[in-house]
Order: sequence, then C-alpha cells, then structure tokens
Amino acid sequence: MKKLLNKSDELTRRAFMQHSAASLLGVTATTNLLNAASPASKGGTAKSVIYLYMSGGVSHLDSFDIKPENSKVRGEASALKTNADGVRVSKFFPNMAKQMNKVAVINSMTTTQGAHAEGEYFMRTGYANRGTIQHPELGAWFSRLLGNNGGTLPANVKIKSSGTLGAGYMPGKYGALPVNNPKEGVRYSARHKKVSPDMFDKRIDILQKINRDFQQTYRQKDVQSYTDTYNDAIKLMKSKDLDAFDISKEKKNVLANYGDNRFGQGCVLARRLVERGVRFVDVHLGGWDHHDDIYNRFQSNAATLDKAMAALLADLSSRGLLDSTLVVLATEFGRTPIINVNRGRDHFPKAYSCLLAGGGIKGGVTYGKTDKDGINIIENKVKVPDFNATIAHAAGIRLDQVITSASGRPFTVADKGKPITSLF
Repeated sequence: MKKLLNKSDELTRRAFMQHSAASLLGVTATTNLLNAASPASKGGTAKSVIYLYMSGGVSHLDSFDIKPENSKVRGEASALKTNADGVRVSKFFPNMAKQMNKVAVINSMTTTQGAHAEGEYFMRTGYANRGTIQHPELGAWFSRLLGNNGGTLPANVKIKSSGTLGAGYMPGKYGALPVNNPKEGVRYSARHKKVSPDMFDKRIDILQKINRDFQQTYRQKDVQSYTDTYNDAIKLMKSKDLDAFDISKEKKNVLANYGDNRFGQGCVLARRLVERGVRFVDVHLGGWDHHDDIYNRFQSNAATLDKAMAALLADLSSRGLLDSTLVVLATEFGRTPIINVNRGRDHFPKAYSCLLAGGGIKGGVTYGKTDKDGINIIENKVKVPDFNATIAHAAGIRLDQVITSASGRPFTVADKGKPITSLF
C-alpha cells in the first residue's frame, strides 16, 4: 500500500483528498493561504491583480491596434477617439474609449505558440508547455510569493475558467479557488442542512485523526498541503469573509453597469475580492476564435468585454483601488490581418495586443507598434515572459527568486522575461 501511494501522481492524491473532504464535510472549496512572503523588489503599486483572460485569440485589428486608413486589413473596425490623446480604439469599444486615460495598450505582443491550448498555457505561465512538467500559473506565484492578504479568504481565485487550477508543480494549496457562477459564489461553502453542528464537528475530528495517522505513515509534502487546504476551507466556511463572494449585496445599478452576464458579474466579484485583499483574481471570457463570419460574432463578445472592463476601471478608480490593483487584459494570440474567404480571421501569433491598467502603470499610452498592415512588429517587441515579468514587477515580486520543483529544477516567476519598466 505504501509503495502504491508513493508512486501515485499529484492528480491521484489530490482526487483522494477532494473526494474524502466532499464525502465527510460536503466541502470542495480550496483555499490558498501562506504567511511566508518573499522580499519585494521596487516595482509598481499593485497589491492585487485582476486578470481578464480572453480565450480564443482577440483580433488586434478589430480592437486596440486598428488600421482604419488601410482598407486591405481594417474590416469593419472604424476608429473611435478616446479620452487619451493619440490613443484610438475600434468602434466596438465605446465604453472603453472613455477609460483609456487609465490604460497602457501594448500593441507589440508576440508569441511562439499558434494553437489555443499551448498559447493559453504560455500566457498564463510564461513557459512553453512541456510534457515533463506542469508549470504554475501567475496566480499560484502570487499566492506563494506574496501570501494571503485577505483574512480567511484565498489568495488566488478563478472565476468561470476551464482547465486546471494552476498550481503546477507547486503544492495544491497555491492553486485557485474555482467559482463557476459568480451569482452563486463558492459552492459547498455552507454546512449541509442534514448535517447538524455536532455531527459536523465529529466528522472534522474523524478526518483530523485520519490525517494524523496518514501523515505519520506517509510523510509527504502533498499530504500536508491538502490537509492545510481543507483546514483553511473550514475556517472560511465559518468566517464572515465568505460574504465577499455574495454579489447580491451590491446595488442593482452597480450590477447593471457591469452587464448581466457571467463575465460582467465575474468582474463585480473580482472587485469585491480585491477590495478585501485577495491577491489574484482570474476572470475568463471565451468565444474569440473567429475563423468565419467575424463581424456577426465579434461585436457581441466585444460588447460584453467593453461594458464590464470599462465599469471595472471606473469602479476601482472611484473607490480609490486602481493604484493598488493591476487590471490585465490578455489573450493567447492575435488574428490574421487579411480577412479569409469565410469572412473571418485565422490564428496569428506574430503580433497582437494586450492591456494593463492601474497598479502604478502609466495610463493613456501605447507601447510598441506594428507596420501599416498589422503584420510585423516594428517597435518594442514584447514576448510573453516579458509581459508576465511586467505583471510581477507591478506587484513588487522579485523576478530572480527561484522556486524549485519536486524534481529539483529551478524556476522563476517569468522565466527570462524582462519587465517593461518604462510603463511605470
């Protein structure tokens, strides 16, 4: 038995702990608490990050790197002037046009990955996907290196995102707490109505005894990590901090400003969480893979993003939270400047756009430049590790701090990436 457990992989042990806790307690929430923060380097002013991830590949030519004078590539994306001198956005982002004085537009992103899964993995981790190791996402790095700043709340939360929770080779407690529907908050966070308080406490005692015996027999870091995770989950269940996940406490006009959809409401929840000290909140919006009929599909997605992100920036600013919160808009690659025969745009890793706002970032600026066709980067190329290094730098994370995987391999938060210091 001992040999089998020692040979079992991360997922197997994690599944065992999750199913055990669910059956005993009715709890599947994971929290990510750590008190040992790394020494901070001088960077931005961000204490938290709201990471808006657009999966599918947003067309830079139809969003923030528009070429309205070039009929060959512009499509239907005419230009809007913004409240920042010299910064333009496409007609699909009228609300963001009023917030661009808070935003730095990076129009010179480039990636080596041209497929969705590999591209998203690269953006979220800063490392190319390798079959021999699973790298942690940025949220896990923030959780581990900055620790918890939100009482019993987790340091790392993912709202409506598919895939893993992002801990990679780090202990599972640094992975994200998943929230599928922001209107429902954290699932299984209340004691089941058929389980009395006495019965609940007895089950906790039984679980702790099992854990103690197991830990004494199998002295593995993963076992202790999962035990800590469920102890933290129980603390959260009994804490008033859980109230942060209840967006129904927001005024109706605030909820309406963000949009009555999961992404918009996810952005409301993200604001509530960073307001309470959560380090990293990931909010996901899919559906950007427009290989055909782009202008009957892009507009709807853009409207959802435009309304929610503009409301988020305005809300953070009005509450005095924008300086301490870095808002990131990211996607895995751009789309081809030339519209294809199906009236769509295909994958284009060579050049694309991402946004940064708050957290000490200069607003109302563009960084980097593509040529007149939006094909080649002609100024200030930004690689994915550089982008991630800039995010980490905004929060004062030391880029040279080494974390060693279980196999003994050394890693840093952004590989060899260099932060764009001129944006601060």
